[in-house]
Amino acid sequence: LLLRTRDLFSLPFPLARPVLTSLSLQAALRGWRLLLLPDAFPLAPRSPPSPHGLRKAQTSLARQRRALMEQFGVKLEVLPDGRRRWHGCSKDTPRCFGTVHAQTPQYLVAGRWTPPCCLRALRETARRVVAELEAAGVRYWLEGGSLLGAVRLGDIIPWDYDVDLGLYRDDVPKCRWLAAVLAAGRPVEDPEGFVWEKAAEGDFFRVHFSRANRLHVDLWPFYARAGGVMTKDTWLGHRQDVEFPERFLVPLVPVAFAGATAKAPNDPRAFLELKFGPGAVENPEYPNPEVRRLAQDLGGE
Repeated sequence: LLLRTRDLFSLPFPLARPVLTSLSLQAALRGWRLLLLPDAFPLAPRSPPSPHGLRKAQTSLARQRRALMEQFGVKLEVLPDGRRRWHGCSKDTPRCFGTVHAQTPQYLVAGRWTPPCCLRALRETARRVVAELEAAGVRYWLEGGSLLGAVRLGDIIPWDYDVDLGLYRDDVPKCRWLAAVLAAGRPVEDPEGFVWEKAAEGDFFRVHFSRANRLHVDLWPFYARAGGVMTKDTWLGHRQDVEFPERFLVPLVPVAFAGATAKAPNDPRAFLELKFGPGAVENPEYPNPEVRRLAQDLGGE
């Protein structure tokens, strides 16, 4: 690989190993194009490696590659044959970001969107919860930013850190896992490793990807008060935390979401504009614009 010395040492990790992978990633981020040429210099003669030596070299290279991906913060590799190699979080590890402050996870503060492994975990958790609610006949619907993602993309919005579902409070006992949580008074782990619990912050439920990985779906129990208005008992001060007419839920309609089909209010655009204000679908915003605005990451300011 021919490279000017000043270019090489302008990179943040100029000699990180494995060198070719490291330089290729850093060059790609800078928009450099690399041309890999055939071997131009004769190699010194070497004796063939022993099977043990070959395994040792392959193990060392794999270890260097894992360490490099962790150092660079790369969560997902798409290999030349289309296979995917994950380096991020899983059911056995914590999620990739810490406590969310002021509705803003640390990846947004750093100018990044949700790591792909975290989105994968959120999708799996959402599909699990939706399947259980559907099977139990629970009346539920996508709420807040999750509904916005469904309307815009048919998926979780790419900077979100959880999934929100509303459900009728009277239907909570129909779901076996929510009923088990209420009966036991403690979290319950289902056979697929998802953890169902009563949220500590108020009168709602939370389903975690696993005991180790706390990516989650929030389940908000609503009920109708006089005048056909849907309300709930816990309000956390989020801008989408408002009451709304029950007519949005009669009937509920199917929408594509996170690789499956979920239920949504029958007029999603009007519902979202009631929650977030006019133009919510065309002009979405981060959860707390006072901390960071979407336009900062789209080149608008």
